[in-house]
Amino acid sequence: MTIWALGINHKTAPVAVRERVAFDPASMSDILKDLRQLRSVSEVVVLSTCNRTEIYCTADEQCPELVTRWLEQNHEIAQSDLDASLYALTDDEAVAHTMKVASGLDSLVLGEPQILGQMKSAYAVAQDAGTVGSELGRLFRQTFSIAKRVRTDTAIGQNPVSVAFAAVRMAQHIFADMRHSRALLIGAGETIELVARHLRQAGVEHIILANRTLARGQNLAREVHAEAVLLEDIPVVLPDADIVISSTASPLPILGKGMVEKALKRRRHKPMFMVDIAVPRDIEPEVGSLADVYLYSVDDLRGIIEENVRSREDAAQQANELISAGVEHYMRELKALDAVSTLTDVRNYVETVRDEQLEKAIKQIQNGGDPEKILRTFAHTFGNKMLHKPMTALRRAGAEGRREVLDWSRELFDLDNPSE
Repeated sequence: MTIWALGINHKTAPVAVRERVAFDPASMSDILKDLRQLRSVSEVVVLSTCNRTEIYCTADEQCPELVTRWLEQNHEIAQSDLDASLYALTDDEAVAHTMKVASGLDSLVLGEPQILGQMKSAYAVAQDAGTVGSELGRLFRQTFSIAKRVRTDTAIGQNPVSVAFAAVRMAQHIFADMRHSRALLIGAGETIELVARHLRQAGVEHIILANRTLARGQNLAREVHAEAVLLEDIPVVLPDADIVISSTASPLPILGKGMVEKALKRRRHKPMFMVDIAVPRDIEPEVGSLADVYLYSVDDLRGIIEENVRSREDAAQQANELISAGVEHYMRELKALDAVSTLTDVRNYVETVRDEQLEKAIKQIQNGGDPEKILRTFAHTFGNKMLHKPMTALRRAGAEGRREVLDWSRELFDLDNPSE
């Protein structure tokens, strides 16, 4: 079986495509089991975030074709859209990619820490669903170990510029004095928590958190000194919001053009700044066509984030060196495991032949046969049976001109150093 990493990310596809192949976290267990039913897939983990949807699996060479077809059917997306965005990596390239993702080296924000937690969560969900075995288990344990080293042994994680920070920085470009701005944050996850903290640091005093469950929203609101409301209360609070930043896992948009138009009328067309960090998007793209709305998606934050990339190139180089060493170590272990399997098979074969001949010898001795003669026969027969298949293979290799087989045999039996 081959290790595969297949998917799309912010480098290969715009948000309009990424949101179409994103997975609902609530149905992830069923998705994993469905993928596991594909005839070539033996183990599978799925990672779905705002910047990527990736499938890590062990499967045969048919994997890309089968997974692509499955994605087309599951998401009702055209093959042409996937072909332009989908990547499929195998073995050492797949291992390297997995480690880079976990270490934050493949993120929109270089070195961002959230991705490691997201990957650990994806692995835990796959474990609970029973779609992880020894091979992916080994890969992800090694991946988490390398990501931890990257985080502790390099400067890649020091003062990272997050997507949340970039969103607030963009707002500061529009609002000269953030102290007079009112913010509506939709969602209550880690990204929204970071947004709230950055807004507070920027001077925003009035923040409203809208979430599907009031208890979760209230818990976060207490931590960041904000007010909590339910999603259905958004039409009421939206007209007062100068800044709207949304990041939920909703499969459908939360803010539509009609709702925003009504809010703008009540604001007397005072401009609104909106950032939609979610994938799938929380805010209908048509909202951006309104004259008094400045709507940005996660892809629009690149300019601010690229400054972060340039300032962290040395740390990224160190991190890549750690990952290269991690890939080499992992692949060496994998090859060693292959050797262990072969060694086990060889030992079992030798012991089977030995036990068969030994059992015959014991019975002959028990029946009164000459022990010395029986032992000599045992040794002769055992030797012949052990050498028959190797000798046949060596003669065939010699006749076919496969010199490397003969050389390996001499090395295997150390024939060039008979006295040692």
